[in-house]
Amino acid sequence: MTDIPSFLAGELTENGHRLVQRVYYEDTDFSGLVYHARYLHFLERGRTDYLRCLGVEQSRLVTVDEEGLVFVVHRMEIDFKSPARMDDVVTVLTRTEKAGGAKMILVQEIRRGETLLIAARVIIAVINAKGRPRRLPEGLAAQFNGAPAQG
Repeated sequence: MTDIPSFLAGELTENGHRLVQRVYYEDTDFSGLVYHARYLHFLERGRTDYLRCLGVEQSRLVTVDEEGLVFVVHRMEIDFKSPARMDDVVTVLTRTEKAGGAKMILVQEIRRGETLLIAARVIIAVINAKGRPRRLPEGLAAQFNGAPAQG
């Protein structure tokens, strides 16, 4: 990995992963509220930095073995609870619900302080470099399942 300060990737906590982000003008629509599709960006950053904090480098997974390994979003359920606004500071929370077989299930929230803005459940398919399903290696599944869980 490059020498990037670790605080940029958030932190692992007893509740999973925590990433703090600011809402910028580019994230909003004409009303000053975050445009609904931009929440996908915040959620993706949370998932990516969760992996990074677990020591998983996605750019290296495709060459981890002769088969290769790639994560792709298979399904996402999102509940929009309350809007975020320009200049808000939001926290993206990510935790593993399940990791094994050919999929992972991650649960995510976006909060402004104690206020829940977004609740999401993301099903990640595990595929090989040719796009075919493959099993998540046991060691990697253990990293996800051993990560702090929300209680």
